[in-house]
This record gives sequence, structure tokens and C-alpha cells, in this order.
Amino acid sequence: MNPSFPPAFPFTALQGQSLLQMALLLTTVDPLIGGVLIEGPRGTAKSTAARALAGLLPNGHFVNLPLSTTEEQLVGSLDLEAALQSSEVRFRPGLFARAHEGVLYVDEVNLLADGLVDLLLDVCASGINRIERDGISHSHPARLVLIGTMNPEEGALRPQLLDRFGLFVRLEARLSPPEREAIVRVRLAFDADPIAFSRQYAANETALAARIAQAQALLPSIAFDDLSHAQVAERCYAAAVEGVRADLVMLRAARAHAALAGRAYMEVVDIEAVAELVLAHRRSSQQQPPETPPSHSNQQPQPEAHSNSDMENWGALPPETPPITSVKSLRPLPTKKV
Repeated sequence: MNPSFPPAFPFTALQGQSLLQMALLLTTVDPLIGGVLIEGPRGTAKSTAARALAGLLPNGHFVNLPLSTTEEQLVGSLDLEAALQSSEVRFRPGLFARAHEGVLYVDEVNLLADGLVDLLLDVCASGINRIERDGISHSHPARLVLIGTMNPEEGALRPQLLDRFGLFVRLEARLSPPEREAIVRVRLAFDADPIAFSRQYAANETALAARIAQAQALLPSIAFDDLSHAQVAERCYAAAVEGVRADLVMLRAARAHAALAGRAYMEVVDIEAVAELVLAHRRSSQQQPPETPPSHSNQQPQPEAHSNSDMENWGALPPETPPITSVKSLRPLPTKKV
């Protein structure tokens, strides 16, 4: 801890954000899950949670990616003059190198250039950053926890980019009075004396950091068994997701969940715990799968079931009309008997 800076808010002291905490821990155990996208209005502790997570990691790296970042600043650069004169490849590290084994945080990722978002997700999914310039190449490991945040009022990510984020968490703007009170109490206590407050949670933080390290060591030994494959395939088919990225992410996330629980095998409960984090931003609202495989179904197609859930409608562009108040489901008017 740098004595000239106050400590980060303890991860184990976060209140009312259990789903977000789980998503962040899963991605920390297995960064190849592909990062976490957090949607929520201002003041919902998005950046606080990200900084708190970095405090659990051995090196504590927390790298913020500004919206003005260029590709060279992100991936790094090669000194071509040195390569030509002395045949020596000199690499100037970028943000990927700085964030290795740490947290790379992108606030308002929906406002970042699409090309940079693509690049972020490519490196996050592979764990390797590659730089090629005029026939000269360099690569280095970049296993990092990517955390992107967005406020839906400021625009949405294109569906193609949205799908590439591993996990998705939507934070509620409206909290119950007990939740608000708990959050405010701990925040005021932290602001009054950050060092004393952090000491109260030091044992919990140490225990959680050890649990993460143990889960990372256990992770490679956990097999993707036949039952897990079948369970995941059924859930992704029922959600009518496109492609198989959701299947891959769900299996990885379920395995990380099992590792955090200290188990050397996966269970259905692991899949159930992570399914909505994987499907919330991928579920198709335009197409519902048939109840039986198409080759065996002779039934007429049923009307599409509509949901008022924002999670299920994620990815659809909003119509450009004035705001509409919520409407309850309509019932058909009674018909008169003749």
C-alpha cells in the first residue's frame, strides 16, 4: 500500500452487490471468460468495485483506460529504428502490458471507438497481446481482468460487441431503504478513516485473496463433463442465442464457480449460478426456440412470448419515439354472444 494514497475500499465491505462481486471473482479466477460488462447509472459503485477487486490481486495493478486512448497507447509500440540499426526489437509497453495480472478498467466503454473495443476483447479472450509493425512482431502475455461499464442513457454497444463480453451485470438504480442505509453507513465510515476501516476488513480480504489463488490453482484440473455440456447446451438453446460463444463462456464460468467453492468437479448448481450472467445480454428477444426439435414438430408456430424484463430485451435497439410509460399486459375485449 502506498502511504501517500488512501487504501482502496475493501472488496468484502461492498454492500448490496453480491451478483457483481461474483461476476468479478469468476473473471479473476479465469480471465479467459472474457471480461465483465456492468450497466448501471451513476453512483452504483461500479468503479469502487473494480478498484476493490484490484486490491485482492498479488500486484494490485489497476489500469484505467481513458476514452482518448489510441491503439498504440493500448498495445504498445516497437522501436523500428533500433530494429533496423541493431536488429534488436525494443518494445515500449502499453496499457495491456501494465494491466497484466491486474485489472483493466474502461469507464463508459459504449463511448469507446468500436475498433478499440474489438481489440480489447480479442486480447482479453486470448490472454496474449501481439504487435506487428513492418514485418517486425512482438508478443507478451496479457492475462487481465477486463471490466467495462456503461450508462444506458448515454448509448448502447453494438450487439456484435456486446456478445463478446463474457459476463453482464445490470445494477438497479432503485434500492430498498435497508440497502441504501447499509451502503451509506459503510461509505461514511470509510471516508471518516480509510485506514482504520480497511483494518477491520483485513482478515476478510486476506482470506478472499487466498481463496482466489487456490481456485486459480484448482481450475485446470476441473473437467468439462458430459452432463455439464448437455446442461449448458440446453440453456443456450432455450435462450435462442446466436453461435456458441455463450456455451463456451458458461462452461468456463461454471468451472470457475466450482473452483471458488473448492470443488474438483462441476455440478448443476454451478451452471445455475452463472447462467443469467452469461445469457442476460445474449438472449434473443426476436426468436423463441420450438419446444421440440424442428424435424419432429408438426405444430403451427406459436406467437412469440413477450417479456417486460430488460434482461431479456437486451441488445434490441430502442425505437426513436418519445418515452413511453410502462404498460401492463393487455387483455382482449369481451365479445358479445349472438
